Amino acid sequence: MSLRDPFVFAIVFGSLPFILRRPHVGVLMWVWISVMNPHRLAWSWAYNFNFAAIIAAVTLLSVAINKNQRRSIPFNSLTIALLMFFGWTGVTSIFGFHPEDALVKWTEFLKTMIMALMIPMVIYRKEHVRQLLWVTLLSVAYYGTKGGVWVLLTGGGNRVWGPEQSYIYDNNALAVALVMMIPLLRYLQLTTTVRHVRWGLTAIMLLCGVSVIGSFSRGALLAIGAMIVFFCWKTKRRLQVMLILALAVPCVLAFMPKEWYARMDTIQTYEQDSSALMRLNAWGAAMNIANDRPLVGGGFEMESGWIYQKYAPDPKWPPQVPHSIYFQALGEHGYVGLMFFLWLYFLFWRHAAKLIRMTRGRSQLEWAYHFGLMTQVSIIPFLVGGAFLSLILFDVPYYILMILLVIHRLVNEELSTAGTAETAVPRWRTYSTLSPPPSTSATRG
Repeated sequence: MSLRDPFVFAIVFGSLPFILRRPHVGVLMWVWISVMNPHRLAWSWAYNFNFAAIIAAVTLLSVAINKNQRRSIPFNSLTIALLMFFGWTGVTSIFGFHPEDALVKWTEFLKTMIMALMIPMVIYRKEHVRQLLWVTLLSVAYYGTKGGVWVLLTGGGNRVWGPEQSYIYDNNALAVALVMMIPLLRYLQLTTTVRHVRWGLTAIMLLCGVSVIGSFSRGALLAIGAMIVFFCWKTKRRLQVMLILALAVPCVLAFMPKEWYARMDTIQTYEQDSSALMRLNAWGAAMNIANDRPLVGGGFEMESGWIYQKYAPDPKWPPQVPHSIYFQALGEHGYVGLMFFLWLYFLFWRHAAKLIRMTRGRSQLEWAYHFGLMTQVSIIPFLVGGAFLSLILFDVPYYILMILLVIHRLVNEELSTAGTAETAVPRWRTYSTLSPPPSTSATRG
């Protein structure tokens, strides 16, 4: 047994009295355990211990006890779309090819939804929002920072992986998650006055970028390209961004071995790459399943030999997961499930755009304005990189979605209290040279 095991136990069980007094602490601990998976970094009895169940149980008890520390869940089009998509995955699990296995996977989704819906119930202050963002982003960025250092020390000879038995264990999934985190880390940088924290976040973002390149993920390379293009479109200081990229990217690429370049070249010659061909075969299987079962698809855990023999365009390839959020939604949950999934992220985008419109030009709400901007920049790499990964159940996007709803409520409350009058700018609000405040910049929403 290493010291890591008692360390994780001490943190989790030491937090329980605080969770009983402050239910929002339970959400912070749940996100830390479920996203970072610190117990997977241990080597003994903490590795498979069910910390999440204990934290969830104590958090629910705390919510029941502390009635004055909870709010109602905001029911709007975005919340309804989320519940409809989640409910439909339950229907498809019942009528899928393997109901018992599908319901196990759906139960995992249920746990994520319960804790995601807890966020607007117990996170209702700006300081709580910032705490949750810090925990969520650093839980992923930890692996990006460590991976970036590893790439620089080894010259990119080994791929960067996430915690075992997690949504981001695969090098491709971790890379896309890191690209999503970079804009939100940028948001934290924009809204802190501590110089050392700003410099630290700069280092973390750069190392996460190095880690993405060192993951050997072609989908993540496309995702980070899309994120950069969209970020440049959103900011007025394009020349500064391009200058930083022109200096940083060649330095990173100089470290990468010839194997990395060979793998990236297969983006143009995918028809000669067995991995790409198997992925195309999986997409074809998902489409054929949806055409045969347009309402409910095949349900979770639809990858098995006989299904591929029946539905895959080329059954000689081994069974594969859909390798795409879109084909995963289509194959597992039918055309109805795909419609719900696309509608959910369309509304996600629209709510971020609405937040931008509501807060543009209001100095007291610039913290919310920048969150709306960076949330949109964060969604882009998920939608692009997710086209090549099965990440429908990845929990972080659902947590960000709920944080967006909380910020909407905070903004509405502040506007109703203060009216349209400008108030003093919050003391912690600041900006970097890459993105001036909306009151003095032509930054677009």
